[in-house]
Amino acid sequence: MYSQIFDLHAELLKALAHPRRLEIIQLLRDQQLCVSDIYEMLDLPQANISQHLMVLRDVGVVKTKKEGKQVFYQLANTKILQANDIFREVLIDQHQGNELANHLTLTMMELVPLTHDPVCHMRLSPKTASYSTEYLNHDYYFCAGGCLKKFQEKPEKYVGN
Repeated sequence: MYSQIFDLHAELLKALAHPRRLEIIQLLRDQQLCVSDIYEMLDLPQANISQHLMVLRDVGVVKTKKEGKQVFYQLANTKILQANDIFREVLIDQHQGNELANHLTLTMMELVPLTHDPVCHMRLSPKTASYSTEYLNHDYYFCAGGCLKKFQEKPEKYVGN
């Protein structure tokens, strides 16, 4: 039994050990999404998104709910978010004093204001954002790489939204 727990733990960590899967978990932080929404936000091929979702579903990180013809994904257990947040804090601690840590370290005052991704309008904070960029002396936060890419291609389309 004792070794089985380690085996299950390793399987879970192996499933999480991919940047796109971690992004998917962030996207599902406060909402449920269908594959086409995730595809749009991550700017990856839909088949690739489906494969990542299957891996996460197989280890019980996400669950599905069918509404009509659409299948929606959501986190099966929100404690996975606590684990992800702790891993981020560990990374900040490990990189204390270098440029990465200086960029990632946020005070509580910076975490309080909630904002929205200017492209998909997902609610997030600097702590929960996957990406950020500065445009016209203003910081913009994004749920995933696809939204950042769209913003960078045509920022004027999204400023003021």
